[in-house]
Amino acid sequence: MAKYVDLFTDYGFQRIFGEEANKNFLIDFLNSLLPAHAHIKDLTFKNTEQLPITVNERKAVYDIYCENEKGEKFIVELQKAKQNYFIERTIYYSTFPISAQALQGDWDYNLKAVYCIGLLDFKFSDYADENERGEVVHTHTIKNQHNREVYNKLTYIYLEMPNFNKTESELVTRLDQWLYFIKNLETFQAIPEIFKNQIVFVEAIEKAELSRMNEEALATYYAGLKAYRDNISQLNTAKQEGIEEGEANKEKYAAEKAKEKQIEMAKKCLIRGMPKADIADLTGLTEDEINQIKL
Repeated sequence: MAKYVDLFTDYGFQRIFGEEANKNFLIDFLNSLLPAHAHIKDLTFKNTEQLPITVNERKAVYDIYCENEKGEKFIVELQKAKQNYFIERTIYYSTFPISAQALQGDWDYNLKAVYCIGLLDFKFSDYADENERGEVVHTHTIKNQHNREVYNKLTYIYLEMPNFNKTESELVTRLDQWLYFIKNLETFQAIPEIFKNQIVFVEAIEKAELSRMNEEALATYYAGLKAYRDNISQLNTAKQEGIEEGEANKEKYAAEKAKEKQIEMAKKCLIRGMPKADIADLTGLTEDEINQIKL
């Protein structure tokens, strides 16, 4: 039985990264992702439900939405299943903290940076370059046709977690450690050796311990865990059914093409006046099928 929460459940993710009392976990994790000049000293959690500017617009609901001491915005999303237009969704979400910076009266349009971070429990399927396949961190910024960054205040970072397969002995960077923690926390039976002298990880692992949760918290967690596992099961079933349907369609197509070739050969034989019995032996068609052929 698991000793710690699964971080790919909504409750587990929020318990570790989404609580004000534990914001040091989120700060440490984000700093492992960000370049040194963008490192965070402090964070303030904001309302995760962003209302539209007009009644006809769709609102955005973030998993985590926070702001650092410089007023820069951070959206952190956990995506458990592959979704069409996921990147488009994160781009849409980023428009809310951008438009919210508009000031009344005179304003010079000097925007604060916005960072969108997506933790993905699935693999991308549309790599532009085969060299990207297998990478864990995908960072997107705004660049021109010469691949020069022209705007450094809007950054999208996607973490393709299925590609992270390092063992404890292979962890090198702080980001390696966080990715290992996120992916494997549920399987821990004790604090791994690499984390024992690191207070942030010790505290995070203790916070994730199921035995420390009250009855209400456990009920919420297990309901979310069941939903997460059911979702995975449904996706796997749909994928298998799709594979089976594809194979069946492939066999059907092959049979249809083979039949077309038999009929085409039979036509040529009929034109040459061959007996139908001989044509049946040659093509594998029945005499009834041959009789239905129109020349």
